[in-house]
Amino acid sequence: MKTKLPWILCAFLAIALGFAIFGRTPSSHRQPPTANRQPLYWVDPMHPAYKSDKPGTAPDCGMDLVPVYEVDAGPAGNAQSGVSGYSNVKLTAERRQLIGVQTALAETRAMGRTVRTVGRVAIDETRLHKITTKFDGYIEKLYVDYTGKDVRRGQPLFSVYSPELLATQQEYLLALKAAKQSPLLLESARRRLQLWDISAADIRRLEETGATRKSLTISSPASGVVLNKMAIEGSRVMAGEPLFDIAGLDRVWILADVYESELALVRVGTNAKITLSYLPGRTFTGTITFITPTVDPMTRTAKVRIEADNRDGALKPEMFADVVIEEPARTVTVVPESAVLSTGTRSVLFVVKADGTFEPREVQTGVKSERFIEVRSGVKAGEKVATQANFLIDSESRLKAALAQMSGEGHEHGQ
Repeated sequence: MKTKLPWILCAFLAIALGFAIFGRTPSSHRQPPTANRQPLYWVDPMHPAYKSDKPGTAPDCGMDLVPVYEVDAGPAGNAQSGVSGYSNVKLTAERRQLIGVQTALAETRAMGRTVRTVGRVAIDETRLHKITTKFDGYIEKLYVDYTGKDVRRGQPLFSVYSPELLATQQEYLLALKAAKQSPLLLESARRRLQLWDISAADIRRLEETGATRKSLTISSPASGVVLNKMAIEGSRVMAGEPLFDIAGLDRVWILADVYESELALVRVGTNAKITLSYLPGRTFTGTITFITPTVDPMTRTAKVRIEADNRDGALKPEMFADVVIEEPARTVTVVPESAVLSTGTRSVLFVVKADGTFEPREVQTGVKSERFIEVRSGVKAGEKVATQANFLIDSESRLKAALAQMSGEGHEHGQ
C-alpha cells in the first residue's frame, strides 16, 4: 500500500515535475493530443509505477494523471540510450527555446595541466667550493678579506707560509741536481708538491730560478661569491681546515614542494616559470632537473629542483618564489566545462542529433583549462553538445528511463 503524501506537498511536487522536467502545463491547459501522437497510457506523476489506460486523477493525491506518448515511452518510442539509467530526449525547437537550451561543438585544442606551488632559492651545490690547504702553515697575506666579495677563477685569495712546504721545495731542488743519479727521487719530490696542490707553473718557476719561496699564494678555483670567510691574516691554519666558501651564483636552484597528488604531472626536463612578489612583472624560466625519490611524511610533498639562469644576480639564496610548472601541451578533444554533468561515479553529457534528439553519452574526462574540459572518450570533435539547461534534459532523460523500466514491471489499472 502506497504511503499517502499531504495533498499540498503532492500538488507542489507534481507541478514542479510537470514544468521543470516535461515543460508541460496542467491537463486543463494542455493541448489535446493529435491523431498522430496518441498517449500510450497515463501515469501517476508521484508514483510512476501506477499506470492507467485512461485519463483521470491519481488515487493518492487527486492530481491529474500524466500522459505518456510514444516518443516518451522508452522502448516503444525507440528512446533508449547506451547509458544505463538514461533515455534519449527529443525536444522541439520551441521547447528548447523555452527552457533555454544552448549548445556548442566539441573541438580540438592544445591543453596541458598546471601545477602551482612555492619554492625557495638555493645555491647550486655543484658550484660550491670550500677552500682548504693540505699542509699546516701560517697566513701571511689576505687578498680577499671580506664576505660577499666577488672573485674570479685564478684570483689570489691568500698567501701561506709553511715550514713543511719550504723543506719540500729544498728537497726538490736537491733531487733536480741529482736527477741523473736518482730520477726516482726527483719524481717522488715532484709528486709530493703536486699532491699539495702546487701548480705546474709554480713547479716550473722553482726549476727555472732554483730558489725556494717562503710563502705560497692560494688562488680561487672558480668564479663566484665569498659566502663564508674563516681565514684571518696572521693566524695558523691546519691541513683540511676550511678557510673560504665560494659559490657561483650565475645559476641557482629553486627547490619547490609538490604534493604527492600532483607528482604525476611533474617530469624532469619540464619547464617552470618563477616569479617573485617583490619583482612584479618579471618572470624567470627554469628547467626541472631532479625530483626527490621520497615524500616528506609530514607535509606529503616531494622536493622538485629547478635550475634557473641568474647572471644578473636577481635571484638570491633563501628568497621565496612562486612556481608554475606546466605539463607539455597535448592536442585533445574538449567541450565547455558546463556540458559535462558529474554524478559522482560517472560523467555524462548530451549530444544533439540532427533531428533534435539529445543522446546521453558517458564520457571519460581529463584536463581542465579555463572554461574547457578534456574528453578522452565518448564524444568526437565536431559533435554538438548541450551546454545550458542540460540539468533539465538530464532529469527528463532519467525519468523517461525510469518510466520505461517501470512500465514493464507495474500493473495497468482501469478507471
